[in-house]
Amino acid sequence: MQIISIIVIVLILIIAVFAIQFIGIYVRAMVANAKVSFLTLIAMRLRKVPPALIVDSRITAIKAGIDLNTDQLEAHYLAGGSVDHVVLALIAADKAEIPLVYDRACAIDLAVKGTGKTVLEAVRTSINPAVIDCPAVGKIDAVARDGIQVRARARVTVRTNLDRFVGGATEETIVARVGEGIVTSIGSADSYKDVLENPDRISKHVLSKGLDANTAFEILSIDIADVDVGSNINAALQTEQAEADKQVAQAKAEVRRAAAVATEHEMAARTQEMQAKVVENEAQIPLAMAEAFRNGNLGIMDYARYQNITADTDMRQTIAEDKEDGHSTKDKRSH
Repeated sequence: MQIISIIVIVLILIIAVFAIQFIGIYVRAMVANAKVSFLTLIAMRLRKVPPALIVDSRITAIKAGIDLNTDQLEAHYLAGGSVDHVVLALIAADKAEIPLVYDRACAIDLAVKGTGKTVLEAVRTSINPAVIDCPAVGKIDAVARDGIQVRARARVTVRTNLDRFVGGATEETIVARVGEGIVTSIGSADSYKDVLENPDRISKHVLSKGLDANTAFEILSIDIADVDVGSNINAALQTEQAEADKQVAQAKAEVRRAAAVATEHEMAARTQEMQAKVVENEAQIPLAMAEAFRNGNLGIMDYARYQNITADTDMRQTIAEDKEDGHSTKDKRSH
């Protein structure tokens, strides 16, 4: 009997501890007309699910007219989702008359997990459109057909498309596509003046391209916030081309000069070679004369006449050189 009494007392104490632990949650749910049984609360604790979070979230949903049971909320919590954000997102969508079912809200919540965004933020962006700067810093540089650079910055108004949010491209894709559209629009303009006079043509051209396809957003408008003139790219390119052509011409001229110098050196070498041959041939003259003396083909008188002719030739060359030197001196004095 004593053992049975002890067991009963222990069971009563355990039940009392659980009752004290869950009595507040149970009463809160009962008063809010979102009843939850004690067994359900105990099962939540055994599954390591915070009963207060689940019950409070269900109370919030019930009070907003959204019927959610604890099993749905527990399943999303165990999947790693944010139960309170899902409930608040459903309430916000319901008040704004935006169709959003619980399963899609859970899918969006799990999709944005770890990105710093929430399903509640996605719903709020769908209700109140957000503005994205394109680009986030600085301006987009593009060149018109006349070669003048135009720098522009746009502001894109977007609204979350909840049907495409899961698996849809993010804001970075919107910014990249809008930037590409701005560059294309400016590049197709005949003159930079056309862009400055009608900056709205850029936004109309970009908006007509359907840049929000397969993204998590719907583009409502694209407004050109700022546009100004940059540098003259055409003139810069022509200057660079002229400089390149000059360097090519200088290189070709250097090649021709080197070829001329090589030819000059070759001709000088050939001249020296011919002079050596002349000297060699002149050296054969005395030998030939000696041979002629020995053979009797040349006499003393012939040799004397040869000497006289040689001396006369040397004298004439000397006189001619003196005259040339004299003319050179007079020319210098006259100058």
